[in-house]
Parts: sequence; structure tokens; C-alpha cells
Amino acid sequence: MLPAAPLAVVPFHPDLAPAFGELNRAWIERLFVIEEADRKTLDHPAEQILRPGGQVFFAMDGATAVGTVAAIRVSASTFELAKMAVDPAWQGRGLGERLGEAAIGYARAAGAARIFLETNSSLANAIRLYERLGFMHRPPPVPSEYARADVYMELRLDSPRTD
Repeated sequence: MLPAAPLAVVPFHPDLAPAFGELNRAWIERLFVIEEADRKTLDHPAEQILRPGGQVFFAMDGATAVGTVAAIRVSASTFELAKMAVDPAWQGRGLGERLGEAAIGYARAAGAARIFLETNSSLANAIRLYERLGFMHRPPPVPSEYARADVYMELRLDSPRTD
């Protein structure tokens, strides 16, 4: 594994909106199919994520976004960790963990009691990352709007971690 470069994790800036879409489209199109729910979020992150009180974070190598994640406000007490993507050339360097921690920290600071995510069981490395971040497998409370989502995980923010 290569040593981690001194990368910055920064919040959304309008100039980075294209990178949010590009990074996510690359992995979704490689493994799945872009769905309507993807288009809505990827094409309009400011309206779909920031306006309701969420945030998008980017891992930056200088002026280049090499990773991203969204903390989407679902309600006053709930956020969704969504649209995590790291450029394949940068994977294995801890960027996913740093991005996940930024999203969790944002949700916690906003007073959320929980943050959840939906993913696909074929994404074993991502699932292990989410487990390291403290997410627990749970039954989904409602059907997913994503056809590819067959794993639901949740992290309670209103109780201390026990690991």
C-alpha cells in the first residue's frame, strides 16, 4: 500500500459539482446502471443535498477531486451517507474512511440521531469500510428507491460506540 498523500477533505463548492457527478457515474456505470434517483442527486447536488441541510465532501489532491461523499438530510434526526466514490487510482489509501468520517461528523454536528446507507452486497470492500466506521446491518425500514440496493446499514449517533 502506498503511503497516504497529504490530501485535504473539503466541503462542497460549486466548482466541484461536476466532479461529484463524474466520480460517482464512473463506478455506478462500471458496476450497475444509472437510475433516476442517481440522476436527480448527481445532476443537482446543491438543490438535492445542500438546500435541505446536507453536505458534500471531497478528497482533494491539490485542485483535483479524487473522492467524494454526501451527507443527505432526510429529516431533523436522520441523515443518509450516500454517493461515496474514490477514484480507482486513489483507492486503498484511507480516503473512503476519511470521507465517511467527514459525513458522519457533519450529521452528528447537525444533531442527527442516526445516519444510514444503502449499498449492494457485491461491494464487499465498501461494506467492510462501513462496518469499520461503526455501521450495523439492519432491515430496511422502507423499500429502497434504488433497484441495486440490497444492503441497509445504520449508525446510531445518539449512543456511544462500543468497539
